[in-house]
Amino acid sequence: MKAMLLKGVSDLRAGDRPLEYADVPVPEPGEGEILIRVRASGVCHTELDEIEGRTPPPHYPVIPGHQVVGTVEETGPNAAAHSIGDRVGVAWIYSSCEECRYCREGNNNLCPKFMATGRDADGGYAEYMKVSQNYAYKIPDTLGDTEAAPLLCAGAVGYRALRLTGITDGQSLGLTGFGASGHLVLKLVKSMYPSTPVYVFARSGTERDFAIELGAKWAGDAEEYSPEKLDAVIDTTPVWKPVVEALKNLRSEGRLVINAIRKEEADKKYLLNLDYAEHLWMEKEIKSVANVSPRDVREFLKLAGDIPIRSKVEEYKLEDANTAILELKKGNIKGAKVLKLV
Repeated sequence: MKAMLLKGVSDLRAGDRPLEYADVPVPEPGEGEILIRVRASGVCHTELDEIEGRTPPPHYPVIPGHQVVGTVEETGPNAAAHSIGDRVGVAWIYSSCEECRYCREGNNNLCPKFMATGRDADGGYAEYMKVSQNYAYKIPDTLGDTEAAPLLCAGAVGYRALRLTGITDGQSLGLTGFGASGHLVLKLVKSMYPSTPVYVFARSGTERDFAIELGAKWAGDAEEYSPEKLDAVIDTTPVWKPVVEALKNLRSEGRLVINAIRKEEADKKYLLNLDYAEHLWMEKEIKSVANVSPRDVREFLKLAGDIPIRSKVEEYKLEDANTAILELKKGNIKGAKVLKLV
């Protein structure tokens, strides 16, 4: 089969094309596993973290991709949860132990043995991939392949972040960064909390215009003060500066939820500008989002199918994955980038 291989750390700022288009064997499903014919695979900022070495895989080469939509091609022994031809999705969580305290509570994302799709195991930048039947999720019929792919990470982890804010309808919400996850969270908020005003902080005019187009009450630069103090802010950026800036816009008891796997080290200097009185006093909170659980994926996919929530996507061929990656690094974003295989 054809696949895109990551063979080591690359410097995307230098314009490196880190993925190799190669022929590799089709994987064979083992006990409780299914083989998926990949139809679409989303391109996520976490791939940049992998490529640039902030969250490296345990071995090279590895096939990236953790927003995967495809059809069941083959089932392994004792894999009866899905039938041949079923359309399923695979998210960032590839597996967990299913026995520890966190797994029993439904927080498999916190499991010490958590494995990530496309990092700890081969993912969806390929014509086929295999996964445990327990970590493949039915895709609603109301959603197309490419518009469903970003829902499996950008959407599901955005849904988890929204839950962790603890907001109720009518309370105000800020979004820093407005890429794949941000635009899906805004769509979700408009449905779940119709009286909640959303304020977007984004670096480019294109992103700010897009936010207003989707229903944001206000959109400005990350360094601006919002027109009102906010009950909660979700940060979806890869850098530290928006975190510091978001804290100054929180009201007393406000909560900042950081929705990112890693932050770029080069931007760490902005933490030195963290002032206790301005940014943290008055019982403000900071909470991180760690990965995503099967519960998040199932609940969000059902919501997305029922509402429905449709991703705005840019499509690329599998062999053009490097182009999509480099455009994402440069910030050329309006919605989500997706590799379309079928």
